[in-house]
Amino acid sequence: MKKAIFGLMAAAMVITASCSKDNGVTPGGGGSGGTTPPVVPPVNAKSYLELAKETRSFVTSNLLTSSFSYRANTTTLSNSCFEWYNVSQIYADAALAAAGDASVLPYMNNTFKFMEGFWDKADPRGGYFASVNLNGTGAGGDKYIDDNGLTGMVYLEAYEITTGADKAAYLAKARACADWLINSGMWDGTYGGGFWWNTAKPDKPTQSNGVAMQLFAKLYIITGETIYRDWAVKTNDWLRAVMYDSASGLYIWKIDGPGAGTKHYEKFTYDNAVMLEADILLGKAMNDASYLAKAQAIGNAMNAVLWNAQYKGYIFNTDPTQTRINPAWCGWGSQGMIRLYEQDKDEKWLTYARNNIDALNKATRNADSHAYYFFAAFNGSNRAPEIEGVDQAWMQRVQAMMAKYEK
Repeated sequence: MKKAIFGLMAAAMVITASCSKDNGVTPGGGGSGGTTPPVVPPVNAKSYLELAKETRSFVTSNLLTSSFSYRANTTTLSNSCFEWYNVSQIYADAALAAAGDASVLPYMNNTFKFMEGFWDKADPRGGYFASVNLNGTGAGGDKYIDDNGLTGMVYLEAYEITTGADKAAYLAKARACADWLINSGMWDGTYGGGFWWNTAKPDKPTQSNGVAMQLFAKLYIITGETIYRDWAVKTNDWLRAVMYDSASGLYIWKIDGPGAGTKHYEKFTYDNAVMLEADILLGKAMNDASYLAKAQAIGNAMNAVLWNAQYKGYIFNTDPTQTRINPAWCGWGSQGMIRLYEQDKDEKWLTYARNNIDALNKATRNADSHAYYFFAAFNGSNRAPEIEGVDQAWMQRVQAMMAKYEK
C-alpha cells in the first residue's frame, strides 16, 4: 500500500511545497479531543448511499477493465494495475453490498478471481506481488506486508457477506495471506521485532504491522486457530513497545536506519485508524475489554491531534508542510470512528466520521464527474490532477459504511 504513499506521496510533497495555495491551514489546529464536534451541513441533499453509488458509477465507467481489474488512475497510470488498489475496490463493494446494493457482488467476486494473477505461484509460500498488467499478466515488484495484510482483511469482510463456494474461497485466501506473512521472513529481530514494509526491507512502519495484527486477530476469531492469536499478540506487543508514543497517545510513522533504528515521529491519520481497529479486534479475540478502552483512547487522541477544527476533517499527517488532504488516507479515519461507534454506540464517533466524509466531499470531489482528486487543500483549492482508483474506492467504502447510520 505504501508504494503509493512513498512514491506518490513523495511527488505530492514536492507539489505541496511548490504549489500550495492554502498555507494558512494548520494540521491539527484546535483539535477537540473527546468532545463531540458540531455537525457541519452536508455537501448536498444526497444521502451517503447515493454518493457511494455515484462514486461506484464513476469507477465502472472510467477505471474498470474487461478483465475486472481496475486502472490505477485516469491519467499517468491508466495502464497500470496495483494490488492494493484492486482489493480496496473489493472492500468498497463489500461495504456497498452490506448497505443494500447487491448489484456490486458480481464485480467483487470477479475482481477476486482476477487477483490470482498477483499471487506468486513460483514460491511455495505465495504472497501477492505489487502490480500486474491490466489483463492479469506480468506480476512483479516487491511484496508488501501492508498490501497482503489489508488484502486478507478485505477477503474476510467479503467472507462475511457471501455464501457457499465464494465464502469458502475468500476465507481460504485470507488464510493464505496470513500464512505468507508468518512464513515470509519479513519478521526478524531488527529493532526488537516487527514486520518490514516490503521484501526490500527499507523500514518497519506502524501500518504494515497494524494490518497484519488485524488479520491475525480476525482469523483467530473466525477459525479459533491459536497460531493466529499468538501472532496477533506478538505483533501488538512489538507495536506497543516500539511504535507507541505515550506523549501523544498515538502511533508513530516508522523506524529505520542502522543500529537501534531511527524513529520517525510523524503521526498519520490512517496509521492510527488502523491501530484503533486492530485493538478492537484483538479485544474480541482475547475477550478482554481493556483493548476497547485502548481503541477509545486512540480515537480521542486522533481527535485531539489529527483533527482540523476549522474544516472539521482529519489531516493527512502531522508534518507541518503537509497541508493537503487525501480521500483514502484521511477517509480511513472515518472507518476507525465508525468501528468505535459499532462497539460502544457513542454518537460522538459517528459525528467525527460524518464530518470527515463531508469535509473530503467538499475539498476533493468533482461535483460534475463525481470523481475524487488525489490531494486538495481543505478549502478545495490546490487540487492534484490525478484521479486515483484507491481514492474512489475508499470514498465509496466509507460513505457506504456511513449510510447504515444515516438519520
